[in-house]
Order: sequence, then structure tokens, then C-alpha cells
Amino acid sequence: MDIAVLLATFNRKDKTLSCLKSLFEQEMDSDVKLNVFLTDDNSTDGTAIELKEHFPSVNIFKGSGSLFWAGGMRNSWENAIKIKPDFYLLLNDDTLLVKNCITRLLNYFSIRNEDAILIGSTMDNRKNKITYGGHKLYTAGKIQCYNVFSETEYLVCDMANANIMLVPASVVNKIGILSVNFTHSIADFDYTLRAGKAGFKTIVAPGVLGFCVDDNLDNEFKVKRNLKQRIAHLKSPKGLAYKEYMGFISTHFPGHRLEVYTKIWLKTFFPFIWRKFKSNNS
Repeated sequence: MDIAVLLATFNRKDKTLSCLKSLFEQEMDSDVKLNVFLTDDNSTDGTAIELKEHFPSVNIFKGSGSLFWAGGMRNSWENAIKIKPDFYLLLNDDTLLVKNCITRLLNYFSIRNEDAILIGSTMDNRKNKITYGGHKLYTAGKIQCYNVFSETEYLVCDMANANIMLVPASVVNKIGILSVNFTHSIADFDYTLRAGKAGFKTIVAPGVLGFCVDDNLDNEFKVKRNLKQRIAHLKSPKGLAYKEYMGFISTHFPGHRLEVYTKIWLKTFFPFIWRKFKSNNS
């Protein structure tokens, strides 16, 4: 069984090396083969040199410096497709896998005779809190969602983060790879929602499969006092990526577009009023 592992990195040498170390220390059946495809988006911290020294089997591709996460992952994926693996494992380079992560993901397919996307939940072990994984919509047609997690059960979710995401080749053959409509984030949510529309389930595997700190940038709104800075953050690929996000909403939650639009601009122009509104309704 061949698994193509997909990563993208930029100036996170130590985290990337630690991630790959946890990957190559996986306890797996001997018939499971890993082929790693990593796009280094023109890092200046010596990432590529260190990777070649410590992990010479990794296929490294150099980006332009403007690929960001989604672009880097697409580049890795496009190269991985050429070997026609059985599965694709999307992995964030700041994630540390537990020893039997891949085995636990693959176990689903020995239990259920169906193709599905498998998600591994990650935890911030300093806070003992789930950080990334699967999400369930409160109401169909609205973006609001909550994390789903179980220590013992497989749970169906609506959309998911790709920190640890195992995708069968059959899914890729039908819906392709991450959409070109996204530069950095949102691409994984879009992918799992598209998979659902194509008839594939997205399943959260039981337990914690990795460790990763939540790097949600939403908190930047709390420290930016200048309107120009808040608007720049709104439009930034590593901020909300406003146009891409609204395109995502229009595609998957068209009836929710006006509400989302109103909330975004209220939050941008009047952050203090927004925080007061949120605290009164929490």
C-alpha cells in the first residue's frame, strides 16, 4: 500500500524537521510505504539543505515564495499524483504525529467497506485542548460549526482541517485536489465540503492522533487599533483573505452570505462594539 505524504513549508525549519521525524518513526505494517512530497516555498532559513541532509528520501520542490499553504500543497499534490498512490496524507509541517497515527487512520478501511476522507484530531498538549480536526455545522446552510471529537468512536463531520487528513485515491479521481481558488487557508474546508457533495463522507478518527498548537490569527483583530491595519489583515492571505472567503461562502453557504458580509465589516470597522456584542451573546 502506497501513501503519498504531502507537505508545504516556509521558514519553519525546526518544526518541519520535527514533523518529518515523527512521520518516519511511525509504527506501521511492513506493506505500507510512504513517499513524501514537500514544497519548500523558497525558505531563507536553510530548510531545504537540512531536509536533504536528514531526510534524503523526501521529494523536495522549490516554490516561488508566494505559494502560501494551499499553493504549496497543490504543488506537492500535483507531483504526487504521478506515482498513483493508494492514499494521499495531507500533513501540516507543525504537526507531530503519535507513533501509530497512520495505522489508526487506515484501520477505518478494514472496518468499513467505503471510501471516505479520514481526519486525525490534534491537541495542544500544554493546554490539553483539541486544536484541529473535524467540524460539524450547527445548521445546514450556515457556516457556524463546532469541533467533533471522541476518544472511542468514528464521527462524521461536515468539514475539516488538513493538519492530518488521509484521502483515498478514489476521492481524488472524482473531485481532484485543493481548489486553485484559495491561496492559504479555507482550501481544506472547501475540499471536504466538495467531497461531501460528491457523496464521500469525512470521518474523524477516534482519539488524538497528533500534537499542534492553534495558530488562529483571528486574535490579531484584538490588537490592531488602526483601521488601515484591520483592513489589510482582512484582505491578507494569512488573514481572512476576504475575497476568497466570500467566494467560499457564496459556493457553500449562499443563503448566509449577507449575514457573513455584515458581521465581517462590523468586526472590521467597529471591533470594540463587535467584542461587546459577542460577549453579550456568549
